[in-house]
This record gives sequence, structure tokens and C-alpha cells, in this order.
Amino acid sequence: MPSPRPSDELHAIELLGSVRYGRLATSVRALPFLAVARHLVTEGGVVLRMHRGHGHHESCDGSVIAYGADNFDSRTGSASDGTEDLWSVQFTGLAEIVHPTADQRELFGAGPAEVNGETFDPVFLRLDPHVVQMHTLSFDASQ
Repeated sequence: MPSPRPSDELHAIELLGSVRYGRLATSVRALPFLAVARHLVTEGGVVLRMHRGHGHHESCDGSVIAYGADNFDSRTGSASDGTEDLWSVQFTGLAEIVHPTADQRELFGAGPAEVNGETFDPVFLRLDPHVVQMHTLSFDASQ
């Protein structure tokens, strides 16, 4: 697989910044695991906010994870931003537990009231991407 061009990496980061939530992928006890997370693009990396109550963040701390997001939430088959293109991005790299600044916490906005019936207790991970992948699906509007 060819390495992405720096402009592709910048475009992937821009796309990630245009949506609020994505999916974190890691391994828990040697089994694949996916979790929803809120993200914030900051200082060349991605800060993720997830629920502390399940302890999944502990499996991620110091491990390589993947984080992906997309604009596939459209009900009509086209992108939610009015274009005909759909996209997905994935970032893979080392994650570590962090304590974001008050300003960064404010940028995340309000969290959910509950997660699976538990009061939401946020925990934050920083992902410094080493591998960036971007995929686009283009549609011909005349078809």
C-alpha cells in the first residue's frame, strides 16, 4: 500500500474535524473491541473522550489503537454535508491517558448523561497518528 501524501493526511485530519464522534478499535484480552468516542483534533493529534466506567481506556493506555470516523450517517445515500461524496478516515498509533486543559474540555461540549445506565464519567486518551488512511466513495449525480 502506498504511503499517503502529506496533503492527504491533512485532508484526513480536516475531515475528522468535521464530525464529532467515531469508533475506537483495540484489543481487550486478545479479542477485537470497538467503542464509540467523542474526538477533538488538536496539536497534530486526536484527543478522545470516552466513558471511564467500563475500564476500556485502561486497555488502550500505552497500546496501539485505531480510531475511525466517517460521514456515512446519511439516509439518502449521499453525504450529510450536501455533497455526493462519502468518506471514512482511520488513524492508527499509540494512545495514552491524558488530562486535557479546561479549554479543551470546553471544546468537547457536554457529554451524555448516561452510558448503558451508568452516569457518564469522562476519561481522555491522546492518539498520535502514525498511519493515516482515507477512503472516499464518489457518486455520479446523474445516475
